[in-house]
Amino acid sequence: MNTLQRIEKWGDTHHPKWLSVVRIALGIFLMYVGIMFVQNRDALVRVIDESPALAAMSVGIAHYIVFAHTVGGLFIMMGLFTRIAAALNLPVLLGALIFVHSPTGLFNVYPVLGLSLLVMFLLVLFLIEGSGPISVDDYMRRHPEKKHSRNYSAGVKD
Repeated sequence: MNTLQRIEKWGDTHHPKWLSVVRIALGIFLMYVGIMFVQNRDALVRVIDESPALAAMSVGIAHYIVFAHTVGGLFIMMGLFTRIAAALNLPVLLGALIFVHSPTGLFNVYPVLGLSLLVMFLLVLFLIEGSGPISVDDYMRRHPEKKHSRNYSAGVKD
């Protein structure tokens, strides 16, 4: 068993139920921020265009930020692929920490450094802990798909 599997097993066995409420709130907040980025798309493009290295990739980066927050937030809220969704949101939060005092006012949804750090801490926490007992992942783990055998007596062939 490698280190990643041991961390995942530990996170699955040591997850209090109240932490699922925090996970759901984090997912709702990330979805809200994703919607705010869509509404402030021009400001996002201006911030990205300020850096010449990022200007060529501005459209891709803008789409990644919106996708990571809206879809990742939805997945975190539901507890579906929580670790992957948290990992996809970490680069966005690192960017928010860098551009938190941007003159364009894009990151007004992260008005203080503390909020960005709190969201990043929670993303790292759920990257390690996983989705917990109140989640789609847990439901899928407890109810694996039953494999149906083919009825060969009825003449069905491969």
